[in-house]
Amino acid sequence: MSRKLVVVGASFGGIQAVSSVLRALPRDFGAAVLVCIHLLRFAPSALPAILSERGVLPAFHPKNRQRIRPGGIYVAPTDRHLLVERDRVRVVRSPLENLHRPAIDPLFRSAAYYYGDRVIAVLLTGSDSDGTAGLFSVRMRGGTTIVQNPEEAQAPLMPFMAIKHVEIEHIVRLSQVAPLLIQLTGSGPLEM
Repeated sequence: MSRKLVVVGASFGGIQAVSSVLRALPRDFGAAVLVCIHLLRFAPSALPAILSERGVLPAFHPKNRQRIRPGGIYVAPTDRHLLVERDRVRVVRSPLENLHRPAIDPLFRSAAYYYGDRVIAVLLTGSDSDGTAGLFSVRMRGGTTIVQNPEEAQAPLMPFMAIKHVEIEHIVRLSQVAPLLIQLTGSGPLEM
């Protein structure tokens, strides 16, 4: 496992924010992207179709224990946590975290545990504190942390809480996230 892994979390306003980031990634993006957006727990999710339609990378709900491969967007399904276990994803119906399932913290924590300094965690718009503890785990394991500037987030509380409680390396505008990911994964030069 020498490749980087990108994990992205968002809540209120997240579909638009995540779509904006993913559509700016190139077809040859050098990392897998695992996405957790808070959704209604009891409604089917069309999120993979929405994200695939707006970008060049394929988005899908992974199967439990599916191998993680670069260039794919693994989307947490409704009412399931998306976790990392070595070079595979786990899709599990374990207890709610931060009142959510899927929740961002378990995704970030598990990615930090298995990928250490090779994980890049991105926290975008949202109206609660999910993701803050997960970003702390990523930071403690030497991973890279990126948070959307709360001043431009549709819902600023989630980015604000992360910045307040975790030493974040990159606090950037939404339009800067994809170029930064391209640079950090070695997929191309940084152009901001």
